[in-house]
Amino acid sequence: MTEPATARVDSLEGDPPLLRVEGLEVEFSTSAGVLRALDGVSFEVRAGETLAILGESGSGKSVTAQAVMALLPQPAGSIVGGRIWYGGRDIAAEPVKQVRKLCATEIAMIFQDPLSSLNPVFRVGDQVAEPFRRRRGMDKRQALGKALELLKRVGIPNAETRIRDYPHQFSGGQRQRIMIAMAIALKPRLLIADEPTTALDVTVQAQIMDLLADLQAETGMGLILISHDLGVVADVAQRAAIMYAGRVVETGSIREIYDHPAHPYPKGLLESIPSEGARGQRLTPISGSPPNLLAVPSGCPFHPRCEFAIDVCRTDVPMLRRPEGWEAGHEAACHRSEEVL
Repeated sequence: MTEPATARVDSLEGDPPLLRVEGLEVEFSTSAGVLRALDGVSFEVRAGETLAILGESGSGKSVTAQAVMALLPQPAGSIVGGRIWYGGRDIAAEPVKQVRKLCATEIAMIFQDPLSSLNPVFRVGDQVAEPFRRRRGMDKRQALGKALELLKRVGIPNAETRIRDYPHQFSGGQRQRIMIAMAIALKPRLLIADEPTTALDVTVQAQIMDLLADLQAETGMGLILISHDLGVVADVAQRAAIMYAGRVVETGSIREIYDHPAHPYPKGLLESIPSEGARGQRLTPISGSPPNLLAVPSGCPFHPRCEFAIDVCRTDVPMLRRPEGWEAGHEAACHRSEEVL
């Protein structure tokens, strides 16, 4: 059985970060103007730890992962500020080719849509075997042997015969398992999972999350889990960074944020989740929509949707802070965090 996430928090706090992102800024040049997708994003993750990056669509979660992996669309997207520290190196300042070479062996990513990420004209066995041939110099037979081991490891039934099948012959959950097999092939130190359970039913979601937790416990890799679903990550992540309009608005332990949200946005997200004790009652949605990143509101970007907003919220951008009495590491970018709590 996987160890509860909260039980491992204290043991991880003293470890040096495996990845540290500081003040990351990303812009996209569009026909309508410059779009700032990330505006000063900071977080860190340690070996053996799971960090959940949460938020609505368009909050900047996937762009953050793309920036770390040097996969920003070119030439439109670019890092214009901040640092990405990995292994004592600021990889944000290094050439894209060099970072991608590093990512091919030490940092891996599971993408949102496995069907579009897998090549439809190649057998899955050849695709899982490719890293061993290109990065480890194995011949085809050796690489396919390793691929078969991985497919069995991630729970593909009848892997000996299915290794010759094509992506369209697998279910959505099985394709996601194949993507996980490809990602862990070279035993990365850090795995980024971008919405790994999107469009899967709840049973398969649980299986995928259990698989990731088991692999992490076995290898000790760091895991960044990107999701819009607070329920999916609740049992597997130790810490969370909540993003809104390209910024981290609250960060801390999962337990502390879920029990005591200090920013109106995560508070609203939690209150909008159905609960068994509220059957028959109306849900409490967050009013309005996320802002257009070409025209982000002045002050706090959440203020047009916020029930706590006052004049200062409309003019001054709040910075992440930890008021006295809060748990260490729990910070929120809100002028009225005390009232929210």
